[in-house]
Amino acid sequence: MTSGSKGAAELAADQAAFWNGPGAQGWLDAYARIERSLVEIGPRVLALADAQPGETVIDVGCGTGGTTAALAKSIGPAGHVLGVDISRPLIEVAEAQGLANATFAVGDAAVHPFEAASRDLVFSRFGVMFFGDPVAAFANLRRALKPSGRLAFVCWRTPSENPWGLVPVKAAAPFLPPLPRPGPEDPGQYSFGDRARVERILKAAGFGALVIEPLDLPIWIGKDVAEVVENSGRFGALARAFAEAGPEAAAKAKAAIGEALAPHATPDGVKLPGACWLVSARPG
Repeated sequence: MTSGSKGAAELAADQAAFWNGPGAQGWLDAYARIERSLVEIGPRVLALADAQPGETVIDVGCGTGGTTAALAKSIGPAGHVLGVDISRPLIEVAEAQGLANATFAVGDAAVHPFEAASRDLVFSRFGVMFFGDPVAAFANLRRALKPSGRLAFVCWRTPSENPWGLVPVKAAAPFLPPLPRPGPEDPGQYSFGDRARVERILKAAGFGALVIEPLDLPIWIGKDVAEVVENSGRFGALARAFAEAGPEAAAKAKAAIGEALAPHATPDGVKLPGACWLVSARPG
């Protein structure tokens, strides 16, 4: 099953419904694990962004505001960060931080009324892959940048290059209902995996000076195999399939996941290879 026949507006509406419902709740429940899994990636993309004191920044897909807080620290009291996310529950958590030099907004990057030519930096840590209309979203973000501004983000590469996500899914697949297969232009975790697609989208949105570099590093997915297995049906790619499976099938799927992950257990937790793109660009 694919959603390839849906238009941009319908895809955007699907994303808004998910991230204001089960997606937000799943993210909040898994927050500590997610942040731990990204602990080595966050500094890499922040270094790429190189936010400077006094700069003005947009943090796209800011979620609960962890990256917004890091950016706010870099730019200091003379700067300002606007954190934007489509999920109101996540924005409410972000606002509770009480950051003095940051504000937050619930909005779709494709249509949010950013002030034109007002920002030095557009930043995102894994927040750009879910746009219903990525060209429109990036074009709107480009308009918000000063002519001297810049874009910096990190996104996942293809599923096959990310065993941390693929191995559990493949192990469980024989026992669970089939997962929906997104169309090639549909939003999703790996929708920016194709370098050529990323280039096409950014160029169509008016960006130039593109630099797209691979980042490969191990991804921590849990303190031990038992924890990963227990959480596999709660949030992420397998959550829906586990919800639709009977108890016997779910038990077999979890056993298969445990067996597949056993070789990847380390004293520091379960780790598998991960692959990202670090992307930078400037208004064309």
